[in-house]
Amino acid sequence: MTSAICDSPALVPASPPRTVPFPGLACILALSLLLAACGDKNAKPAAAEQPPEVGVVTLQPERRVVTTELPGRTTAFLSAEIRPQVGGIVQKRLFTEGARVAAGQVLYQLDPAPYEVALASAEAQLARARATLNTARTNARRNAELVKIDAVSRQVYDDSQAAVAQAQADAGVAAAAVEAARINLGYTRIKSPIAGLTTTSAVTPGALVTANQAAALTTVSQIDPLYVDVTQSSSEVLRLKGDLAAGRFKREGKGDARVAIKLDDGSTYAQEAVLRFSGVQVNPATGAITLRAVVPNPEGVLMPGMYVQALLPTGLASDALLIPQQAVNRDLTGRANVLVVNADDVVEKRPVELARALGSRWLVDSGLAAGERLVVDGFQRVKPGDKVSPQAVDLNARNGGAKPPQAPEDGLRPRNGQGVNIATPQAGAPR
Repeated sequence: MTSAICDSPALVPASPPRTVPFPGLACILALSLLLAACGDKNAKPAAAEQPPEVGVVTLQPERRVVTTELPGRTTAFLSAEIRPQVGGIVQKRLFTEGARVAAGQVLYQLDPAPYEVALASAEAQLARARATLNTARTNARRNAELVKIDAVSRQVYDDSQAAVAQAQADAGVAAAAVEAARINLGYTRIKSPIAGLTTTSAVTPGALVTANQAAALTTVSQIDPLYVDVTQSSSEVLRLKGDLAAGRFKREGKGDARVAIKLDDGSTYAQEAVLRFSGVQVNPATGAITLRAVVPNPEGVLMPGMYVQALLPTGLASDALLIPQQAVNRDLTGRANVLVVNADDVVEKRPVELARALGSRWLVDSGLAAGERLVVDGFQRVKPGDKVSPQAVDLNARNGGAKPPQAPEDGLRPRNGQGVNIATPQAGAPR
């Protein structure tokens, strides 16, 4: 009875429920431990850091004409200051100020009356002298016949011959006086000796002028062509001769050199000048030599007295190494240096000697050789001794194939005022 009661399910007391963990969380933990174990077995070392990229150009020798920019002034090809050669009252001004006049054109008319009277008097004196000469010749011929028959003495004959000679001389003097009076009368019509443009007139009708006065009545200038007078320092001439002697440059061409003219506003004049004269003496006050070029001026753009810059070709560099100016840095002593990528793609700092600036590039005198790779982009990312990944840079492409004056050739802008340029490409420039 007792066992029956115990075996009955209704009478057996229920055991307390067991807490079972959430099955999903256990699976996640197990999977994480499995992946961690696999990852430890298959783990690889981290990839090495890639070397920084820098833009480089490979240096190639170029043929460049070396030019020198010299200051100068334009001067009229011909210039005539008009002054009176006789005195008198100005009756008329026969030209328009600033207008073009021809050679021989009358510019002023002086009162001719006094000179007309002087001419008439001289002509009367000439007539008188000629009448006296005729009388003397008649007496001389008569005495020549009479002396043959001893009708007159030899003395009388000689006196008659001398009277003829004297009368001839008087007639010559009178004729010269007539010519002088005629010339002075012609001087009352003041003419232009050359063709050109006139300036303002210093006198008006009614003014009294005198012969060979100091003040000019006006000036006539021929401005096509024009002279361009430039000055070159003697030190520059000596340096150029030294470069030629050392073989850095060769003499550019033979004969007359072509000279480009830059105007005061920075624009370049359309016509080229031709160098005609090179000074042979140094001005002791300025230490400069004067050069003279002739430039066509058909449109009258240039005027006498203008300030210009002359770009004078002074030599030829047949194997020149030119580097962009932004690739050059200077240390505290002022010595120029550049960054070069060697054959192992390692950056080296290289001191260089620079001869002169040609446009926006430097002409290298020493320190670099053809074929070397020069860093022109990415200066801020590297230092000497770093291994880099050099990338070729097309400087012309960054400027759209053009090299504008006074601008870096590779289209880069300067980084700061410390003489260091960074490779900040312009808008639209390829990277």
